[in-house]
Amino acid sequence: MTREELVQALEAKGLDEVMELIEEADNGEMDELELLPSLGLLQDRQLNDAVLQYLEAKGVAIIYAGETDE
Repeated sequence: MTREELVQALEAKGLDEVMELIEEADNGEMDELELLPSLGLLQDRQLNDAVLQYLEAKGVAIIYAGETDE
């Protein structure tokens, strides 16, 4: 999925926070993103995977945190 396709899909769903992540990655303002494996970033699995792939291509390290209770 191209950046333009991602932007269109995110705007259509009103996912402004995710748009901010993409803008930060584009501007080199993000080094890593920490996620819980069971939650991911978005409910839409296909869009989630596309956003994560885009972020990784921009040099953002995706870190999957453990899900232990503390």
